[in-house]
Amino acid sequence: MKIVDIREISVPLKSNLRNSVFDFSEMTTSVVAVISDIVRDGKPLIGYAFNSTGRYACGAQMRDRFIPRILKTKPEDYLNETGTNLSPEKLLKCMMQKEKPGGHTERSVAIGTIEVALWDLVAKIEQQPLYVVLANEFNQGNIPKQVSCYVGGGWYAPGKGIPELQAEIKKRMDEGYQIMKVKVGGASLAEDLKRLDAAIEIVGSAQNLAVDANAAWQRPAALEYAKALRPYHLKWLEEPTDPLDFALLSELTEFYDAPIATGENLFSTQDIRNLIQFGRLRSSSDIIQIDVPQSYGIVQFSRTLDMMKDLGWSRRSVFPHGGNLMTLAIVAGFGLGGCEAYPDVFGAFAGFNDDATLNEGKISLSDRPGIGFEGQNELYQLMKTIVH
Repeated sequence: MKIVDIREISVPLKSNLRNSVFDFSEMTTSVVAVISDIVRDGKPLIGYAFNSTGRYACGAQMRDRFIPRILKTKPEDYLNETGTNLSPEKLLKCMMQKEKPGGHTERSVAIGTIEVALWDLVAKIEQQPLYVVLANEFNQGNIPKQVSCYVGGGWYAPGKGIPELQAEIKKRMDEGYQIMKVKVGGASLAEDLKRLDAAIEIVGSAQNLAVDANAAWQRPAALEYAKALRPYHLKWLEEPTDPLDFALLSELTEFYDAPIATGENLFSTQDIRNLIQFGRLRSSSDIIQIDVPQSYGIVQFSRTLDMMKDLGWSRRSVFPHGGNLMTLAIVAGFGLGGCEAYPDVFGAFAGFNDDATLNEGKISLSDRPGIGFEGQNELYQLMKTIVH
């Protein structure tokens, strides 16, 4: 058993959506295929992944460093103890050879994307869904049948006013979602509050609405918005500061008593430790949103969860960024708080299996081996182009 090749392509998202910081018109993502020498039904077993959304394709690092390191390694040095499957932990260590500490984003997305593709292959070798493999490995075999799921939207777009925002939210509620997240910070405070009031009219309660500032605010705007939003008691306020401005985040927690969510733009276990400790996040209410494929992958994520547990945090406080099948499998396997969804956004890369069902805010899980990309037809057809 061995890895015979690893391939990457860069794919444009082709989106005109905008949050409070930037638009996605130039955004790309890396799609990865890990090809094994195992043949099943006349075809080689292949693991797939992509680097979530919001960070550009990172194929150069993959091709220059991380893929060659794996392909130069003897199979016996990256197989598990029984020699019956790959060891993602050993392969992560392999990719991290000769890497200087720190500087995580230069490599964490590239490594994490390959690592998640390796897990897809591991689960396919075991002929199990990835969430089952992860539950057995990291969550005492607790295997769910469905996962709580909130829906992200409320983007700024040309010609999109309050009537269009309300129509979007109503559509999502009719589809079965119960919690909606909308963007703030890309308009004036007065306009954003009007959008917020209009959204609450549709979702029925501020507890069913979260808002996302995408780290747009410096201190004056962050304080102004937080004070204006505090009386609403929203589901959460997401990324109200620069990801590394722990001092400002700590200041906000002194008076903003509703939940704060952040962490999608931090990429290491130490970053999350610093966020919790120096940002003075509250384990009783706040939410961590690390994006696993962008943060060295699943093995390192398990170490981050262990660190958080030592600091008194529950897995139920973790809602990973990324509305895709990779995140869904990780949330289900580790028993996390919930999953994000982005239907009709980012083209083929958003959403779940074509046959997934949603009921009362919970998404069904597929029994397909691996992550289950084979059940998301448009995306799977794109992925197959890497190897054909």
